[in-house]
Amino acid sequence: MRPTRREILKAAGAGGVLALLGFPGCSIPAREADGAKELLTRMETPFNAEPALEHLSTSWITPLPHFYVRSHGPVPVVDPAHWSLSVEGMVERPLSIPLDRLKGEFGSSTVAATLQCAGNRRIEHAKTKPIAGVQWDAGAIGNAEWRGPRLAELLFRAGVKNGARFAWFEGLDEPMFAGKKSRFGAAIPLEKAMRAETLVAVEMNGRPLAAEHGAPARTIVPGYVGARSVKWLGRIVVSDRTSDNPYSARDYKLFPPEVTAETVKWEEKEPILEYAISSAICSPRAGAEVAEGKVKVRGYALSPAPLSKVQVTADGGATWTDASLEGKDAPWTWRLWEAEVGVAKGARTLAVRATDSRGVTQPEAAPWNFKGYLYNGWHRVPVTAV
Repeated sequence: MRPTRREILKAAGAGGVLALLGFPGCSIPAREADGAKELLTRMETPFNAEPALEHLSTSWITPLPHFYVRSHGPVPVVDPAHWSLSVEGMVERPLSIPLDRLKGEFGSSTVAATLQCAGNRRIEHAKTKPIAGVQWDAGAIGNAEWRGPRLAELLFRAGVKNGARFAWFEGLDEPMFAGKKSRFGAAIPLEKAMRAETLVAVEMNGRPLAAEHGAPARTIVPGYVGARSVKWLGRIVVSDRTSDNPYSARDYKLFPPEVTAETVKWEEKEPILEYAISSAICSPRAGAEVAEGKVKVRGYALSPAPLSKVQVTADGGATWTDASLEGKDAPWTWRLWEAEVGVAKGARTLAVRATDSRGVTQPEAAPWNFKGYLYNGWHRVPVTAV
């Protein structure tokens, strides 16, 4: 019997996987899938959305309803009973692993990791000069507990050949790239692929992955931008060279301000891997009225290295107040923070900056780039003190 639309939505919400035989070309809008009900839509098609910032500073683990959704194309329909993961390329024993074997034969680890879109805070780049792409505020970020086998376990079982240097990932989604359908893909150094924190995740926050977050399985590459944690994973290729997938070879690269979409030479830069040190104010909201005097300010901060301090200013950087760092101090995850800052009556701008254990501090502003990636200048929030 042909499923009803209500049954389709229920299937996406309950298990996070659309196992619907008879709909081979069907896809479901991510905004109607479980956990996307409290997000602000930034793009309708494909669906991209982020939470209101005040939701991000309330919990170290981001609840599913407040976890951003990044989509390059329609969410694919995946039947878990017929899904399998291919491991191929420079391996001694190519593998085809169905879901029950992936969950049962390769062990399982839990890793807390913050995912952040490389384009998070793109609207701040766009204030300098218009930029194409999803116009993210500072909410394309979230922290979750991911569970699944370590990628290294799969690669050990396959037997990596000498000379291999990269692991490629290919999803089952088929977004449009330069007018043609192309599977979304990424590549990471083999050294990172073999580290204990890198997973093929089947669970998120103790539940099976939701459809919009990559069910039935996705890679989780802690410390790297979200584009390297490929959703709807279908294929892993071990290689001696980096991937020629367009999202690896001709996207997600960082160029200096003088380079434009018309002048770019993609081969001159390597793909972005690590995210940049950054922080953001989640409350008060931009444009809020606050009482003069001491104002409580909350937010998040993230760096590839451990954070040493977060500071807030209400006077353009003339004076800074140290924030208290909250939540767990765990590798690959953000820190939430809180500070009380003195604010005089009138229009004021709050700003935040973070410093990590390497001595790296967020710059006052970040150089513009035509893709709008890795903006990490001071995050500023205008308020009015009354």
